[in-house]
Amino acid sequence: MTYKNIPVSFSDTGKGTAVVLLHGFLENSTMWKALTPALARKYRVVSIDLLGHGGTDCLGYVHGMEDNADLVHAVLAELKIRKAVFVGHSMGGYVALAFAELYPDMVKGIALINSTSRADSEERRVNRDRAIVAVKQNHANFVRMSISNLFSADNRARLADVIEEVKKEALSTPLQGIVASLEGMKIRKDREVLLHFAPYPILLVLGEKDEVLKYDENRAQVEGTDVRLVTFPDGHMSHIENREELENALLDFLKSR
Repeated sequence: MTYKNIPVSFSDTGKGTAVVLLHGFLENSTMWKALTPALARKYRVVSIDLLGHGGTDCLGYVHGMEDNADLVHAVLAELKIRKAVFVGHSMGGYVALAFAELYPDMVKGIALINSTSRADSEERRVNRDRAIVAVKQNHANFVRMSISNLFSADNRARLADVIEEVKKEALSTPLQGIVASLEGMKIRKDREVLLHFAPYPILLVLGEKDEVLKYDENRAQVEGTDVRLVTFPDGHMSHIENREELENALLDFLKSR
């Protein structure tokens, strides 16, 4: 479809309750290809390329999480979907929470995969600025290093071939899309309040060896809430490092929606 004069890419498969899959930074909707068949057996699965990723063009020099949420809303309007469960990996989780704040009546549930409701810390914002400089200096080198760091150190040799495929896909992300997303993540709002007061169920999946989102810090955000926490022993890429376990956790979560 066309949205604000740019092409937007998405897939729509299966029937039933709508499940919207939102990829992370340097990813696109192909990251869900191994999980989609199992989900599509019982649900209508919609996977969307976010701004500046995959087959969706850039919209500007800053892609805020709200900008992405508005894009998701436009796709769902096109598909005549009124309510859905949102599954977001990393940045996709930030977009899901922004969507929930903007369009609360359309949300049946949220699964945050290797993601957080919290805003960037001051240190993390500084690191985003460093990353912007690094990607402008050497796009390919930045992407390759970034992808390697998403996997736990134990898995980098075991999953070497898969990691190369992920890097290849990530390298298709244009420079403007990378910078605009880094700028957008840097300024995103803290939405931890949703974990405490949302009227729908929320699942949080974390990796104990995640070097991007530290496990102990992120586990703390669900203390005193009804959020269902699922922990895996690996890194930031649970859909690859713990694929079967994640599939089971998502199907279990969706069952009660």
